[in-house]
Amino acid sequence: MITTTVNGVSLHHDDQGPSDGTPVVLVHGHPFDHTLWAPQAAALTAAGYRVVTPDLRGYGGSEVVPGTCLLSDFADDIAALLDTVGLEDVVIGGVSMGGQIAMEFLRTRPERVRALVLSDTSPVAETEEGKAARAALADRLLAEGMGGYADEVIGRMIAPYNVTALPDVAGHVLAMMRGTAPEGAAAALRGRARRPDYRDTLASATVPVLLVVGADDDYTPVGDAETMRSLVPSADLVVIERAGHLPCVEQPAAFNEALLRFLGSRVSGRG
Repeated sequence: MITTTVNGVSLHHDDQGPSDGTPVVLVHGHPFDHTLWAPQAAALTAAGYRVVTPDLRGYGGSEVVPGTCLLSDFADDIAALLDTVGLEDVVIGGVSMGGQIAMEFLRTRPERVRALVLSDTSPVAETEEGKAARAALADRLLAEGMGGYADEVIGRMIAPYNVTALPDVAGHVLAMMRGTAPEGAAAALRGRARRPDYRDTLASATVPVLLVVGADDDYTPVGDAETMRSLVPSADLVVIERAGHLPCVEQPAAFNEALLRFLGSRVSGRG
C-alpha cells in the first residue's frame, strides 16, 4: 500500500501494473475498502492494465474525517490522487456508493474520463425517506459500532445463498464492514444522503459505459440497471448470475470477463 496526502487527508491506495498501461481506477462502496477489487486488480494487471484502487477517506487504511463527507469530497480526493500519480484521464469504475462517486467524477471532470464502469448502483438522488434512514443509521453506527450492522446486512451485500456457499467471500465482506471506522461510515452516510441526481450526467455521457449488476441484487436490482441503460442506449449491460450486490467478489470470473471484454472492445489504448 502507498500512503499519499491529498486535500489534507492521508489516503492509502494500491497502484499496480505497468506504468504505461491503460489506467483503470476502481472505487469501492460502503462500508468496504480497496481489497474489494482484488480479483479485478489481478485480472487487469495480468492483461497489461494499470490499476489504481484507493481506500476512500474514512475507510480501510485511509484517514478518518468525522462529520459529513460529500460524494464531491471523495471525487476531489480521487482527482488529487490522480494528479499525484501522474494520470490525466482514466477509466473510472465503482460499485454502489463507489459508482455514485464515479458518476460525480464524470459530472465534474468529464475531460478526465475515458470510460465509465458502474456496478450495482443508482443515479437517482436520495428520497426524503432515504435521507432520514441514512441519518438514523449514521447515529446508530456511532453509538453501537459496525458489528451488529454488518451481521444484519451480509445477506443483502452478497446474495443469501452465497453467504453459505462462499464462506471466504462472506468472511472478507464481513471483515471489511466490521473493520470500517464508524465515524468514517457515518460521515459518508450523511454526505451520500445529500447527493445530486446523476441521470442527466449519464444521459449526456459521451464515453463508453459498462453497467454490471448482480441478478439477485436486493439494493439496486436489475430493473435499476435497465433504467440506467435507457439513459445511455449505447451502454453495455451485463447481468451476473448467482450474485447479489457485490458480483465483483461473488462471481469474479464472470465480472472480469465482462470488464476485460468491454475494455478491449470499447476503450482505445488497450492495456
